[in-house]
Order: sequence, then structure tokens, then C-alpha cells
Amino acid sequence: MIREQYKTLRQVRLERCASYYQAEVQPGNKVTLDSPATDVMTDLKHVQVVTIGPDATLVSADKAMARNTVRSLLVADEKRCILGIITSTDILGEKPMQVVQDRGVLHEEVKVRDIMTPRDRLEVLDMKDVRAAEVGHVVATLQWAGRQHALVAEEDMSGRQMVRGIFSTTQISQQLGVTISSTLIASTFAEIEAVIAH
Repeated sequence: MIREQYKTLRQVRLERCASYYQAEVQPGNKVTLDSPATDVMTDLKHVQVVTIGPDATLVSADKAMARNTVRSLLVADEKRCILGIITSTDILGEKPMQVVQDRGVLHEEVKVRDIMTPRDRLEVLDMKDVRAAEVGHVVATLQWAGRQHALVAEEDMSGRQMVRGIFSTTQISQQLGVTISSTLIASTFAEIEAVIAH
């Protein structure tokens, strides 16, 4: 198992009114499991984060993802406080239909806030741990958590918790040159190495 070679990284709860960095785009490069974890992290000091408000419709969220070629959006308020995260899996999965059935509303009336993962259920990785980690640690952590995304946080100069980066199995797959998903991750380091070698 990959988790036997790479220890999972410590996760903590995302704090109330944690915020996020904003910046410019940089291209990704090919990596290995032993590469620094930061090589596969979308660094919000260099890549503009895409956010959406909690009262936006799912159609708006889906369009924002398509327009920006991303599979997740941070949900934030007007003060840039993070309220949660919504993914394409949330939008395309069973959650919207459950809301329609439970509340007796139309599909187009379902809001981002109805299906997002709220802030108090989000765990983040610490940027200090990420700086010392390798790509394999991130893959092991995502596998253990059964997730496609992981947020990375640090404190800014004032002590406010800021989301510094995002790990995505889609991006890691592209950079490794091998298909990885939270449910289809190779079970051993040797299996991943074998796939990458081909």
C-alpha cells in the first residue's frame, strides 16, 4: 500500500472566516511521486482562485467551473471568508436530487449552499507540512481521505488563516502522466511506479 511508504499528512479544521490568496497562472510540469509536494499544488499566490457565492444556482456554479476549466470552487462571502467548497461531483451527483426531494423545490432552485461541503466540515493541510512532503504523501493523504481535492492553509502576517493552495487528483494525474482518482488510486507504490514507467 502507498500509505505504508508515505505517511498521511496531519489535517486540521478550516477556521471560521479563513480566507484565500489570489494571483497569476503558472504552467504545471511533469513530476514523480518523490517530487516536492509543492510541485503539484495549485498555489493561490500564483493562480487565481475561482470563487462563488453561497446563493448562486448550481447552473451558475457549473458554468463557472466550465469557464475556468476547474472542478471545484471555493464558496466565499463578500468579505472573502470561506464558507465551504463545491465540486463538480457535488453538482453532478445525488446531492441536488436529494435537496429537490427533501424540500419539494425545483432543481433550478437548488443553491450552492444546499450542496456544498461547509467550512466546519473541511480539513486542511498545513503549508509547513506540505513544504516538507513529497507528491507520494499527498497521493496517500487523498487516498486515505477518499477525496479528489485537498486544501492547504497557512497564517498570513496578521495571523489570519489563509488557504494557500489546492491539491487536485486531476492535476496530479496530469503531472504524473498517470490516471489517479480518489477511488482508483493504485494500491501500492510499485503499481504506481509501474504505470508511470510505461
